[in-house]
Amino acid sequence: MDSMRDRFARTVTELLDQDPRVALVLAEITRDRVEEAERRHPDRVINVGIREQLLVGAGAGLALTGMRPVVHTFAGFLVERPFEQVKLDFGHQGAGGVLVSAGGSYDWPAGGFTHMAPGDVALLDTLDGWTVHVPGHADEAEALLRHAVAAGDDKVYVRLSEQANRDGLGVDGTRMLTVREGRGGVVIAVGPMLDNVLAAVEGLDVTVLYATTVRPFDGEALRRAAGDGPDVVIVEPYLAGTSTAAANEALQSVPHRVLGLGVGRRELRRYGDMAEHLRAHGLDPASLRARITDFLPSRMPAA
Repeated sequence: MDSMRDRFARTVTELLDQDPRVALVLAEITRDRVEEAERRHPDRVINVGIREQLLVGAGAGLALTGMRPVVHTFAGFLVERPFEQVKLDFGHQGAGGVLVSAGGSYDWPAGGFTHMAPGDVALLDTLDGWTVHVPGHADEAEALLRHAVAAGDDKVYVRLSEQANRDGLGVDGTRMLTVREGRGGVVIAVGPMLDNVLAAVEGLDVTVLYATTVRPFDGEALRRAAGDGPDVVIVEPYLAGTSTAAANEALQSVPHRVLGLGVGRRELRRYGDMAEHLRAHGLDPASLRARITDFLPSRMPAA
C-alpha cells in the first residue's frame, strides 16, 4: 500500500501537469520523490533549502501573484517553526494556499522531539479561517489534496502521517462519516486513529464517527449522532483535547460530557518506534478500550 507521502508526491505531480496555477514549494524534504515534477516544471517546483520561514513566505508570495501554492515539509517545520510567517504572510495578508505536512506527531521517533509536532492543529486553531484535513489512508490523502487545491483561494492544512488505516473511505472534505451506530455514546475517530478505535469499541453499544476534516468541525453530524444527552469521546492523533472545545460548542444546547484522547503533553525522551509511542500515549486498542469504558462504564459489551 502506498504511504500518504508517496501518494502526495504522485498527486502533486499530476496537479502540476493539469493546472498552471499550481506551484510546489519545498524545503528539501520529499524532494527525491518529486524529481520528475521538478524536471517537467522547473519554474513551478521551488526548493528553498532548509529555510522554513522562507518556505512559507515564498508560498504566500506566490499566492499573492495568483498562484495556488502547495507548501510542504515536516509538520514541525511547516507550522511550528515558521508560525509567524503562517500567521502574517498567509493570514494577515489574506493569502490562500495549501500547507501539506509529513511526520505527524511521532512518525519518526528516532528524529527526536524536533521532528514531532503534536501541537500543530491546536496551534492553527489560534488563527482564523484555516481548513484542516487529517486523512487516514493514502486514498483519502489524494482526495483531500485535490479538494484543497481546488478550493479557490482558501487556506488549507493537510496533515499526512505514516500511520494509516487498512481501508480508505469516501471522504468529501467537509463532513464526518458514520461508521457504525449505537445508543450509548459517540466516539469520534480522527484520521489514522479509526482502525484502533474500531478495535477498541468492538462489542460496545456506541456510535463511531470518522473525521478527516476537523476544521471546520462538523457539529451537525455530532448533534445528529449524539441525541439529547450525549457522552462523547474524541480520539485524535495529535495533542489530546484539541477538538474538545469544538465539540462542546456543537453540543451547547444539551447536557453532555466530552473526553479528549490524544498525544500527551509530556515529552517521551526514549525514541522507540511508532507503536511504542501509541502505547505510551494510550492510543493503542487495548489502552483506548480501557479509557473509553472507564468514561462510559455502562457501555460494556452485553453478556
